Amino acid sequence: MDQQPPIPGLELICSVAATLGEPLDLGQTPHGHRRGIPITGGRITGPRVHGEILPGGADWQVVHPDGWVTVEARYTARADDGQLISIISRGVRHGPPAVMHRLLAGESPDPSEYRFRTAILFETAEDSPHGWLNHVVSIASAIRDPDAVRIDVYEVT
Repeated sequence: MDQQPPIPGLELICSVAATLGEPLDLGQTPHGHRRGIPITGGRITGPRVHGEILPGGADWQVVHPDGWVTVEARYTARADDGQLISIISRGVRHGPPAVMHRLLAGESPDPSEYRFRTAILFETAEDSPHGWLNHVVSIASAIRDPDAVRIDVYEVT
């Protein structure tokens, strides 16, 4: 039993620039303070995937008392070759309460002041040129702008 699991690495899949609509604040629900953020479009660029983000997705958030947020975004991209790719992103945006409240107010604090990390699942036709996405584990680092989110997505190798 000398064998050890391999140490994972990271390989950039793409960068996402998603445009966002006005937050829809549902208020305090049985599951917490819930907000929906419409995803209105955007682009995907990078070494392994290129395409557009289609309107109609959303980021469903739970805002916690100190302003930190759990996120679950679901949206669809159309690769430049026409293939549709479903994207589900779950994670957290966390930092000092004052910074988190600035983000919720629509400001853009320096990304070094908070963490915004997610795990992303892709789903697409298995027989498409992008079918390999169905079999990757990926993580992302993100930045929240007032009307957009910028995400670098990495395959865990």
